[in-house]
Amino acid sequence: MFAQVIQGRCRDKAACESQMDKWDRELKPGAEGFLGSTAGVSDEGTFVAIARFESQDAARRNSDRPEQGQWWQEMSQHLDPEVSFRDCPNVDTLLGGGSDDAGFVQIIQGRVVDVDKARSLSQEMEATLRERRPDLIGVSIAWTPDGQFTQAAYFKSEAEAREGERNTEGPPEEWASLFQDVTFIDLKEPRLSSR
Repeated sequence: MFAQVIQGRCRDKAACESQMDKWDRELKPGAEGFLGSTAGVSDEGTFVAIARFESQDAARRNSDRPEQGQWWQEMSQHLDPEVSFRDCPNVDTLLGGGSDDAGFVQIIQGRVVDVDKARSLSQEMEATLRERRPDLIGVSIAWTPDGQFTQAAYFKSEAEAREGERNTEGPPEEWASLFQDVTFIDLKEPRLSSR
């Protein structure tokens, strides 16, 4: 699986959300190799989209479609010019991965000092997450080769997520020591799409 993470400052939340909905209605049917996406705009105005494809080639073919270019031109009018595109050739899923049933998605981003070790520990923690965080209904983690990661944690509601945070200990020290420059983006009205 391959993911592309697109992120920038949204100037008009309603317009950005309208464009995301348009992509889902009009462009998704022709996006070969598309697996799903998680997108939204935070209360602070950060737009983020994680688009998952079967392969990097499938993502490239989608980007090369004229209608995709036209859609992005319209979308970019509602974003500040400094938009980042992060290609992630490795994507891991926990607890079944992304869930279209989520009413709240927390995006966690940062960098790890050892990608292979972080990926291995993530898989080892799945059983612990299942036991300690019943509020968590899915996780996907997209990794760049240089150690940047974007994790999407899916919850039925923000209230359940906050309650789960209050009642759960922090991550094991071995896990926490791998991660640097961690930031959080809350998507209270996520746009979720699957193939």
